[in-house]
Amino acid sequence: MGVVILEQSAQRVVATMPVEGNRQSFGMLHGGASLAFGEAIGSWAAVIHASATGRTAVGVDVSATHHRSARSGLVTGVATAIHLGRTTTSHEVILYDEQERRLCTLRITNLILDRPNP
Repeated sequence: MGVVILEQSAQRVVATMPVEGNRQSFGMLHGGASLAFGEAIGSWAAVIHASATGRTAVGVDVSATHHRSARSGLVTGVATAIHLGRTTTSHEVILYDEQERRLCTLRITNLILDRPNP
């Protein structure tokens, strides 16, 4: 997918993803790619939060609203913490095009779990 992380913490993850290679058959950014990108950076923030206590995070819910699409350039995703708890996290993820127009709004909830024994 070509995701590049620019900033990372439990509170906020910022990343980019190229539209090229992530298009659907009509030449627009694929909605599934937007969802995968948003879920990846929201989950990454949750894993950072969970790892502070030696735990991990798994996604339990994600929802998205697509506002507009893009045909070229880079998409920037910003995941911002809504809730960082002991057992769950929630992040809002907003995807923007290069003109800073909102493309998609996501919300992801992750469950904090003990790490499995190898």
